[in-house]
Amino acid sequence: MSIFVTRSSMPDYEDYIKEVKPIFESHHLTNMGPIYKKLQHQLMAYLGVPQLSMFVNGHLALETVFQAMGLKNCGGEVITTPFTFVSTVHAIVRNGLKPVFCDIKPDDYTIDPEKIEALITDKTVAIVPVHVYGTICDVEAIEAIARKHNLKVVYDAAHAFGVKYKGIGIGNFGDAAMFSFHATKVFNTIEGGAVSFSDESLRRSMHSLKNFGIKDEECIDEIGGNAKMDEFRAAMGICNLRNIDACIAARRAAAERYNERFAGVKGLQLMKTQQDVLPNYAYYAVVIDPEQFGETRDDVYERLKAHDIYARKYFYPAVNEMDCYENTGETPIAAKISRRVLTLPMYADLTVKEVDQISDVILK
Repeated sequence: MSIFVTRSSMPDYEDYIKEVKPIFESHHLTNMGPIYKKLQHQLMAYLGVPQLSMFVNGHLALETVFQAMGLKNCGGEVITTPFTFVSTVHAIVRNGLKPVFCDIKPDDYTIDPEKIEALITDKTVAIVPVHVYGTICDVEAIEAIARKHNLKVVYDAAHAFGVKYKGIGIGNFGDAAMFSFHATKVFNTIEGGAVSFSDESLRRSMHSLKNFGIKDEECIDEIGGNAKMDEFRAAMGICNLRNIDACIAARRAAAERYNERFAGVKGLQLMKTQQDVLPNYAYYAVVIDPEQFGETRDDVYERLKAHDIYARKYFYPAVNEMDCYENTGETPIAAKISRRVLTLPMYADLTVKEVDQISDVILK
């Protein structure tokens, strides 16, 4: 039987049917209905954030927050990381902003704060750091830089649902944080996303921009799009949220078994345990040093595939090495890690037996 890199968490069928039944009775399918609002408030409580606006997907959530902040087409530069899913950078560029790529730290793969200030110019308007695999950025160092230079900070927290730092939900850091609720994430609404923020002035703009810029029945005062989360997705979210703690606990068990199997193996760099962080075990990544391990990342990838096990070269290539962004700055650490990283199967239903099966193939 095939083992894939991820498998979507789903609730009990009868649970979901019970949750969507009111939709069939009311015919209220979208436009921020009662189920949307129910999930919104449940998520605000779970994530510990003061404000949350939900979207049809994480990408449009990220695109919209830049516009809500007044950054769209301002001609500004945004410092971000090339070690991310391409959506992060697309959201910047589609707002008429220029991405400036900052290299990453070699141990946790997040943006390196020590390299940010050298990239700041009089055109810099924001920093967009990315929490990677559930590992969080150095939020304190980034906040200090942003305050010093009066810059906005928008976190791509697509991988960081439920993560806490010093007991504080990760969505409270920066001016805003985007979460992805895609089917492959720790928490999903099939497709979906959200932006957490504290500035009350963003609330109306975010609400309006995802609904064509409509202020009321007779006034459209912004140029918006259509990025609303519908009621069926919200219902899936409500069901999945009931099981989220058990889901994360199951992921933890799989991660701990991987760690046991790979402990001390030369040439395999495992994910770093961060101090004061409550993790979510979103992904399990290994970085393979071919000289020490004796095989390249691609060798391991192909051997796993030959055993019907499907890992993922994630993130590869680095965004600034993609055809649409090539020649946009040198980031040697990101380039090196992207050529060596492999994310192994990780999901709540992954058994210890399957982890051993995967590990056996890698260690053979």
